[in-house]
Amino acid sequence: MSIRVKRAFKYRFCPTDAQAAELSRTFGCVRKVYNMALAARTEAWARQERVNYHQSSAMLTAWKKTEELAFLNEVSSVPLQQTLRHLQGAFANFFSKRARYPRFKSKRKSRAAAEYTSSAFTFRDGRLKLAKMAGPLDIVWSRPLPEGSVPTTVTVSRDAAGRWFVSMLCDDPTVKPLAATDAAVGIDVGLDHLLALSTGEKIANPRHERRDRDRDRDRLATAQRHCARKEKGSANREKARRKVARIHARITDRRRDGLHKITTRLVRENQTLVIEDLTVRNMVRNRKLARAISDAAWAEFRSLLEYKATWYGRDVVVVDRFFPSSKLCSHCGALQDRMPLNVRTWTCDCGTVHDRDVNAAKNLLAAGLAVSVCGAGVRPQRRTPGGQSATKQKISRREP
Repeated sequence: MSIRVKRAFKYRFCPTDAQAAELSRTFGCVRKVYNMALAARTEAWARQERVNYHQSSAMLTAWKKTEELAFLNEVSSVPLQQTLRHLQGAFANFFSKRARYPRFKSKRKSRAAAEYTSSAFTFRDGRLKLAKMAGPLDIVWSRPLPEGSVPTTVTVSRDAAGRWFVSMLCDDPTVKPLAATDAAVGIDVGLDHLLALSTGEKIANPRHERRDRDRDRDRLATAQRHCARKEKGSANREKARRKVARIHARITDRRRDGLHKITTRLVRENQTLVIEDLTVRNMVRNRKLARAISDAAWAEFRSLLEYKATWYGRDVVVVDRFFPSSKLCSHCGALQDRMPLNVRTWTCDCGTVHDRDVNAAKNLLAAGLAVSVCGAGVRPQRRTPGGQSATKQKISRREP
């Protein structure tokens, strides 16, 4: 079954001075409108009133007519309307309990971006021209757009390192489901190794952030110290901050590139992929492991794996985080009482020697296949209405 895939293609571009100034003004106006609309909604909420998108749009029209906010007319109106739609989506997520209450955008910390719909840009013969601009953007076409595809939405952004990007959202007819296969794999994420597969393969953890933090290659630490010594608000501090941001951007790019290659390979080779439902947000509260967990990017790995599986007709099974994958013998099913983190290899009473991570991956695979076949839960429950779950039937506690 074919599906329609909307895909964003992101490119670097080099704006002229006039284009950079126009885009910077647009970013500022977008942030201003978002914050004002959020403040208006918050005040209305305190009065037990609700403000929707149409009312916010009417407020924007009134703001433009005031002398104080007349500068909002100098930029394209489409990005301003789009930021109101984004705020509406943020409140929809909040009321649905999918996200917390929207926060105000910061000039220094928030992402500088503006979204243009098809009415605010023209795209012809590989040349993109935005509203309120005299000429097209000088885009570095690192890869071609799908043949015959026309962007429906364009998002222009600038990262902390000062790099300019344009993201074009369009239909990608080249994304089609892959041929079905019987292959299945269990995936256990870790820190010593980024991934351990049920096949016995281990994928090394590149530790991108740590490479630039090591003492023999302390590019990141040195740049951060130089930035800390500069006077706040000075031009030298801004230069030092940009240098730190460029190092972080390089780390992020390498990490994302590696995750893309790994997830694409796993999705192409396997029909069913079983992973564990980890609460990364809670795990990074451990001060000793927070930096290493963030560098491994487990949450991003799962996100990439899930959307690529949807694209190519694969199945991702998520096992409950309380399933004892590490303490369970994948050979006889005996459950160990304790399994400290420092134990990387252990021997079961049945005589089987286990690698902790590979054994966990094998147990995840077995649990995931039980779910896909029986439709049962993968969390071992103390009391299961109607009998035991398929997974619990596989668990036999070792007698003391």
